[in-house]
Amino acid sequence: MTAPDPYIIVLTAAGFLIAFVAWLPLVLTRLPLSVPIIFIAIGWALFALPFTATPPLPLDFPEVTERVTEFVVIIALMGAGLKIDRIFNVKHWSVTFLLLGVTMPISILMMMLFGQSWLGLPLSTALLLASALAPTDPVLASDVQVGPPRTGEEDEVRFSLTSEAGLNDGFAFPFVHLAIILSTVANEPGRAWVAEWFTYRVLWEVGFGVLAGWAIGRAFGWVTFHMPISSRLERTGDGFIALAATFVSYGVTEILHCYGFLAVFITALTFRHSHREHGFHDEMHAFIEQVERVTMMALLLIFGGALAGGILSGIGWYEWVFAGVLVLVIRPLAGIIGLARSSLAMRDKWLISFFGIRGVGTFYYLAYGLNHGKFVDGGRLWTIVSVIVLFSILLHGVTVTPLMRAFDRWRGVDPDKADLPPPGLKGKQDAA
Repeated sequence: MTAPDPYIIVLTAAGFLIAFVAWLPLVLTRLPLSVPIIFIAIGWALFALPFTATPPLPLDFPEVTERVTEFVVIIALMGAGLKIDRIFNVKHWSVTFLLLGVTMPISILMMMLFGQSWLGLPLSTALLLASALAPTDPVLASDVQVGPPRTGEEDEVRFSLTSEAGLNDGFAFPFVHLAIILSTVANEPGRAWVAEWFTYRVLWEVGFGVLAGWAIGRAFGWVTFHMPISSRLERTGDGFIALAATFVSYGVTEILHCYGFLAVFITALTFRHSHREHGFHDEMHAFIEQVERVTMMALLLIFGGALAGGILSGIGWYEWVFAGVLVLVIRPLAGIIGLARSSLAMRDKWLISFFGIRGVGTFYYLAYGLNHGKFVDGGRLWTIVSVIVLFSILLHGVTVTPLMRAFDRWRGVDPDKADLPPPGLKGKQDAA
């Protein structure tokens, strides 16, 4: 009897893992455990086997790391934008603007100063690390996000974390570019790099990124819902239209040298509100969420493999302290400061501040910065980022279910109600 083809073995294992992705959230609905924790553990176990391929360390595959994480983030951004029911205006989004305009800059400043003083990092490297760690992740934060479209499950905590995760990936990019400039051209005599950074990386790339995202969302909304009835895209019933909108928005915006992350989320919001009550949004969101779940699974398996391959081998207690201070002190403190003037209850402020989850977006920004700048000791940066993301996944993964269930009870909602869809990657339950 001949040995089985490795391709067939991989295909079979992939089938079991994908089925596991679909089934596991139903089991974890009431448990203090999250899907990312399980898949990191599986990835670690797979790559710890003696006959497994070389562990996928990011420094060995810099371009692949950047592109894979980029893809997962843009898919998550489209999914986050499509499920927001709330109409965009300054009053209804005031908490989001506080998180973007106050909490994120304070977080970046505090992390940069702490990275310089505690870890001894140069200014440009500390700024890159702080910028990469600043955004709340739209992929791994899905367990504290709003539910599917048109369900009405948009309490202030879940809405704020969803909208923050959708927008802050774009607004962190100027700080990443500032770190890159500091590592490359800041010391060139006679170069007006500050004006160049502000006019191009901030005003142009942010401003036109928002405008391009809005225009593409309007175009997709018109073609989908408002064209002559015989040729509307919604008549196809194909949810992968959302994937088309994602790729077009990101591609066109990046071709124009603007922030594609920002554009994708704005496209999703605009697309969503072109016909807010149409049932086709459910189809698009369901499809894009399935793509997100599969790509997230693959990436977490790879992260688990990197852990098995020794990405944390050079870590010391200084890095562990940095991770603990960032997750338990800097983000919560910056969140409370940013929300000090809001009318939210203190319990809401603490929940929003606590669940600043770090994840795939952090990996992307670090990979992008290292690939485009001149930073020393990239291996140490990957170690620091990996331990922080792992700590965040473990801490927030264990606490998200009990804390959010307690929050629902506090606001008078029964978390065990059969027709209440759990947020994020947990999907819908069948009535008991």
